Amino acid sequence: MAEIAEWPRTRAPRSNGAREPLPRDHGRPLVATAQRKLAGLPGLDPVPPPWLHLTTLIVGFADEVPEASLEVKVTAARRALARVAPVPVTHGGVFYHPEAVVLAVEPLGALDPVLAAVTAAASAAGCDAHTGTDPWLPHVSVAYSHATGPAAPVIAALGRWLPRTEITIRSVSLVAQTQVGRSWQWRPVAEVPFSSGG
Repeated sequence: MAEIAEWPRTRAPRSNGAREPLPRDHGRPLVATAQRKLAGLPGLDPVPPPWLHLTTLIVGFADEVPEASLEVKVTAARRALARVAPVPVTHGGVFYHPEAVVLAVEPLGALDPVLAAVTAAASAAGCDAHTGTDPWLPHVSVAYSHATGPAAPVIAALGRWLPRTEITIRSVSLVAQTQVGRSWQWRPVAEVPFSSGG
């Protein structure tokens, strides 16, 4: 039987990255539904609404990325993402990872042009960057795990599918993030919109 396990800790996480904001009018109600179904289960910390996101790329620790590199990265991201159209995606499939309960983003590969653009921007700024998973599997975290325990009660409460919800990703937020307790928080560096199609 699978288990939900405590998230391992690493160096005091303060990093720069690119996150796609979850649209308030579409994606957030589905996350709220999932969090209500998980309420009361031990070992899970729901992601607060202001911090709902889809992580695209992690670009080093904040103290290792000079301000000048950030400016180059923002300029390069604006240039690259101006050629990317808004991306319609669907979520509703539930995945259970030892560190989190997440909603999958489909179709697989739909956000690859966004990843390519922000990776190119990081490279132009001379920054090392990586995705949070290898291969990259875009997802929205519903809750993080802070204890080890059986996955069966969590799966029984939430199931494998929630009602499929379509959302359109229209921008990337470049952020400086930090881990506060058992949650991720950040301050925006720049909001970079995709092509308007005009």
